[in-house]
Amino acid sequence: MQMKNCQSLTELRTEIDNVDDKIVELIGLRNSYIKQAAKFKTTVEEVKAPERINEIMTRVRHKALTLGMSPNMIEELYTLMINEMVESEISEFRNSDVF
Repeated sequence: MQMKNCQSLTELRTEIDNVDDKIVELIGLRNSYIKQAAKFKTTVEEVKAPERINEIMTRVRHKALTLGMSPNMIEELYTLMINEMVESEISEFRNSDVF
């Protein structure tokens, strides 16, 4: 990703707002995929998928390090996001025709 060299605080804040909008859109897209995943699973335990969560955490921590970011911060963000999305997926799973 290319960062724009801003010429004023107003311009900088506009760019930050644009990035925030994209982050929220991407989280929304991720959540849509998570809900879709429920149709491929047969149990709530499978929805919780602790092994998959560990894989994700390892991958995003590594990505954070390669970008010069705090892996702890990324892990905290992902923990919150994944916990909420797992609950959403469980709800989707329970409302599906799987039973």
